[in-house]
Amino acid sequence: MSTAPQLSARYTYADYAKWPEGERWELIDGMAHAMAAPSRQHQEVVLEVGAQILQYLRGRPCCPYIAPFDVRLPRRQEADDQTDTTVQPDIAVICDHDKLDDKGCRGAPDWIIEVISPASAIMDMETKRRLYEHHGVKEYWIVHPLDHWLMVHVLDKDGKYGQFRLFGLDKPASVGLFPELEIDWGFLVQG
Repeated sequence: MSTAPQLSARYTYADYAKWPEGERWELIDGMAHAMAAPSRQHQEVVLEVGAQILQYLRGRPCCPYIAPFDVRLPRRQEADDQTDTTVQPDIAVICDHDKLDDKGCRGAPDWIIEVISPASAIMDMETKRRLYEHHGVKEYWIVHPLDHWLMVHVLDKDGKYGQFRLFGLDKPASVGLFPELEIDWGFLVQG
């Protein structure tokens, strides 16, 4: 019998850590959200973009990670067991190695990329956008591979995401945190 959560209860990372490994869940403010199995195209985008980022960051202090990779977002100095928000971004780039441990990342990554699907669009564009803004993710990208667009949120000096920028995937996209890095979307046309 599954020890997975009942969706009406509130949970912490202590509960989450006991759930079956074969099931994928995220916790946002104590609420459990089941994650659907990603499509083939979703995985191709994550793998290709992740590879481009890895190639660029090789030998630099920042590290990219792809899901499944737990990012715990505690409130202030809250202990892991009490943390009620744990997400698995498709791609997370962390530059502060003190945030990394054997469980994943504790605290906000510098850059997060989510590849959306019809099932995850509202979660990625609204819920996670607010969550990542609140926790100080410096740059948040939402990629829509089917409709060929990229939405970019950048944290301003007041700790808020201002007006998002929307780009087509017909040309490379520059990364605000790493201006010399451009993500080339040509693989989507070829696929």
